[in-house]
Amino acid sequence: MQAITVQDREGGAGSLALAELPHPHAAENDVIVKVHAAGFTPGELDWPGTWTDRAGRDRTPSVPGHELSGVVTELGYGTTGLTIGQRVYGLTDWARNGTLAEYTAVEARNLAPLPADVDHVTAAALPISGLTAWQALFDHADLQTGQSVLIHGAAGGVGSIAVQLARAAGAQVIGTGRADDRDTALGLGAHAFIDLQAEKLEDIGHVDVVFDVIGGEILERSTALVRPGGTLVTIAEPVTVHPRDGRAVFFVVEPDRVRLSDLAQRVRDGRLKPIIGDVRPLTEAVAAFTPDKRTHGKTIIRVAED
Repeated sequence: MQAITVQDREGGAGSLALAELPHPHAAENDVIVKVHAAGFTPGELDWPGTWTDRAGRDRTPSVPGHELSGVVTELGYGTTGLTIGQRVYGLTDWARNGTLAEYTAVEARNLAPLPADVDHVTAAALPISGLTAWQALFDHADLQTGQSVLIHGAAGGVGSIAVQLARAAGAQVIGTGRADDRDTALGLGAHAFIDLQAEKLEDIGHVDVVFDVIGGEILERSTALVRPGGTLVTIAEPVTVHPRDGRAVFFVVEPDRVRLSDLAQRVRDGRLKPIIGDVRPLTEAVAAFTPDKRTHGKTIIRVAED
């Protein structure tokens, strides 16, 4: 089968290449999925799991990408809950070969059934962004109706989903980003928007929840915005500065079949819309890791036609 592989940690994206790999094997509780569409995170080439397995052993050349939508073609021993020919989507393990391939092996528990009226490209944009946004807002920050939430990167892959989920939950939503993100964030449901390059972040006052996807100086400055009893949640980096009278949480997204099913239903109902940027074939996936211009939305690799 064809797949994108990466071989040299020092070389980073420069060592990405389209290659021929053996068809994957379905281990116990696995399924083999024929990938129709896949998503990736450019920063994943810096993650330890891209280069080693769970025991710390080198696993290069490895296949990047951890989001997929496709069709089950094979069941491993003991696998239950899914059937051959079923449309599925989900989030793959960090320390195994990923989704930028024609076929991939996935633990069945990491996948959810995909309704027939949700296309594969849309579904592939959901797993990391959707699960991250939900877990940040509701599992870690316990966002409630009527509370206020500041969402950094409100027009990005994760932030745009977070804005929609927070608004649907009845929260007061403030988004941040660049000037050209304003209309997108407000169109998704943000009540207000701060241009981080031209406006003063501190002018928003205090909020119940801050959701950070940027890190660095923005993360540090955001701690002062959390009102007593509030929560700052970040996925950018471990927290070193905490709100004075609140909590700070750093987390890594986890698979969740039940939540994936809920997110797909929200897409079906028109209550949730992932922002999709470029859609490229597998042969252009290497170039997609190092785009020559900034694009709105998540880049999706179309591996096979629906």
